[in-house]
This record gives sequence, structure tokens and C-alpha cells, in this order.
Amino acid sequence: MRGFKAFLLRGNVVDLAVGVVIGVAFGAVVTAFVKDLVTPLVAALFGKPDFSSLTFTINHSRFLYGDFINAVVAFVVVAAVIYFFVVVPFTALIARSRKEPPADPTTKKCTECLSEIPKDARRCAFCASPQPV
Repeated sequence: MRGFKAFLLRGNVVDLAVGVVIGVAFGAVVTAFVKDLVTPLVAALFGKPDFSSLTFTINHSRFLYGDFINAVVAFVVVAAVIYFFVVVPFTALIARSRKEPPADPTTKKCTECLSEIPKDARRCAFCASPQPV
């Protein structure tokens, strides 16, 4: 029993549980967005929001290809919504927060002629003036 308790209280199990709960809640939000806003938009543009009535029959077997079209459209719309409203903003936020430190300069300006010279140079290659170290 002690091992089971240790397993349940490990950080990654709790993190996974929280992630699943948040994922389910987010899935409900995305589904509502697609059903209530995007599907009526598709209906307004194409005139038919539901393809489930599209079928054909071969040897008394009925093929519901309209359901398949509905599933494909729903998948593409959900994937597009997640990409454009979650992935793109999150990627931009992460890119903005990762500010790279400025690179160490490899050159410096000569104190006399202001030419670019190597950082460790003792004399300027252009005017031969001594440089402070």
C-alpha cells in the first residue's frame, strides 16, 4: 500500500491528472466554439451545415459517406481553431519571453581612429596606436 501511495503522490501523476482535466475542459470550449460559431459560418457560406443525410446504396448496404464528411470537416475545423487560437499565440508568447543574452563582442573600437579591431589586440592594425588592455 505504501508503494501505491508513493506512486499517486509523485509529481508527474498529479500533473498528468491536472492536464487531463484541463484538456477535457478546453475540449468542451473548442467544441462549443466550433458548433456554435464556426459551423453556422460554414452553413452561411456553403448553404449546408450538415452532410449526414448524404448516402448511397450498393446491394442493400447503405454507405453514410456524409457522416464521414462531417467528421473530416469537424476535425479540420477543430485543428484549425486549435492552431490559430492556441498554438500560434503560445508560440509567439514563448518566443517573446526568450530573449537571448547579447553575444560577447569579439571586436572593439580603436581609441584613436575608431576602427574595428580584435578585442584582445594590443595595437591597432590601422593606426598602430597602443590599446588599453
